[in-house]
Amino acid sequence: MTLLDLAQGIADKENYDSAIDHLRGKKILLPTLAELAKPGDIDHSVMDICNNIHADEPHSANLFRVHWYNNDERNGLADVPGHLIINSDFTGVDAPIVVVLGDRFPMIQAHKVLAAYACLVTRLISGQFDPAQHRAIWPSTGNYCRGGIAISRILGCRGVAVLPTGMSRERFDWLERWVTDPSDIVRTPGSESNVKEIYDKCAELSAQPSNVILNQFSEFANYLVHYKCTGTALDHVFMHLKTENNELNLAAFVAGTGSGGTLGAGDYLKDHHGTKIVAVEPLECPTMLYNGYGEHNIQGIGDKHIPLVQNVMNTDIVAAVSDQRCDSLNVLFNTTVGHQYLINRRGLDSGIVENLTKLGLSGIANLLAAIKTARLLKLTKNDVVITVATDSGALYASERISTENEFFPEGFDQTSAGETYARDLLGVDGDHILETTQRDRDRIFNLGYYTWVEQQGISLEDFEIRRDQKFWNNLHQLLPVWDEMIKEFNHRTGADQFE
Repeated sequence: MTLLDLAQGIADKENYDSAIDHLRGKKILLPTLAELAKPGDIDHSVMDICNNIHADEPHSANLFRVHWYNNDERNGLADVPGHLIINSDFTGVDAPIVVVLGDRFPMIQAHKVLAAYACLVTRLISGQFDPAQHRAIWPSTGNYCRGGIAISRILGCRGVAVLPTGMSRERFDWLERWVTDPSDIVRTPGSESNVKEIYDKCAELSAQPSNVILNQFSEFANYLVHYKCTGTALDHVFMHLKTENNELNLAAFVAGTGSGGTLGAGDYLKDHHGTKIVAVEPLECPTMLYNGYGEHNIQGIGDKHIPLVQNVMNTDIVAAVSDQRCDSLNVLFNTTVGHQYLINRRGLDSGIVENLTKLGLSGIANLLAAIKTARLLKLTKNDVVITVATDSGALYASERISTENEFFPEGFDQTSAGETYARDLLGVDGDHILETTQRDRDRIFNLGYYTWVEQQGISLEDFEIRRDQKFWNNLHQLLPVWDEMIKEFNHRTGADQFE
């Protein structure tokens, strides 16, 4: 295996020609990554068609909605990506925390569909994937494989979701509605942090030549699409806020490790604003902080290994958050009792409180890590901390029931709400957070050796080259190359309308 699969040309002409014939027959037009970064530039005739298609329909028009600029109703474009501004009266820290919302994405209501599109389209346009004969294998802990199934279905190819059996019921409910065959849902042992078991299943599946593994943890298209599209969107949100207060500074970007892709947006923000990059992991599985391991329930982050596409050497801070805090706040943020407490007892803005439902478990973890970061760096009211909510609380209703049964057996009442808010949000302290030195970054980087070189067969040379920031900077040059390849592919399919 080589680092690559970063094709800059056609790797297999036969697959390429077959893919063109396949998409020509379905009249599928592919958006460029530049269009997904700035969807206002998409042709108006295309957007008119999109606006007449429901955002959760498996229609090719929804490929042009795979971006951060969907409005709240997901039937048009917003001028600025949807976001919440959470201020000191809620968090107890001076720095405003801006949460950019992922639930506006189409089909899966989570931003991982963006990475899924990028990973498959770059294989498609380079002849590494033929939808007429290949099956797309999507290893994930939930949202990425859902995004992959959605993209696969639109392109008319077989998609297979590989995910741990312990993930939320809502993930499986969605998959059962979208797969073309029940056998396309492959359950592996464990839960969020059992990624090794996913890799083992993918190794087994890869024995069939028709199976193409689209591993988000090692697909650099995942990193690059977040650098380009998520980075641009977050930058736009910040510059929008800056028009109202020119003294604002984009102090930090906070994101869960997950596959390492979203953290690529931090590289973009650091390039443009000098922003510090904060990587978040579960305290119950503190791989980066303490070389640790363990089980946890912050679905979407922390997987007992260091992703190949995570730019570790550019990370400034590592923060760990307890899954028990996230589980309890999931109840507070998504119940009538919790909202009544926050609005009536704490006097918090009802608009903010009602929108807390837009934060899923990993979004809550990012919020808590942002508070930790603001305290560590002693940030002021002019220092913005920006983060993302990958998905919303809608994906974790079953988890809330489990939490209420375990943590609040007598029922979740006003007293429980007050205790939860004080302990799990206002009580966030400065423990388990690290400003990384060169030695820290080297230590964390080295942890990836065991997964990628010893287990997954990456060459030591390819592994080590990622230590140098020149490698990551050079990757960015692929973005315009891929966009030209997408345009050429569209030209060859002759797609000028949606079927």
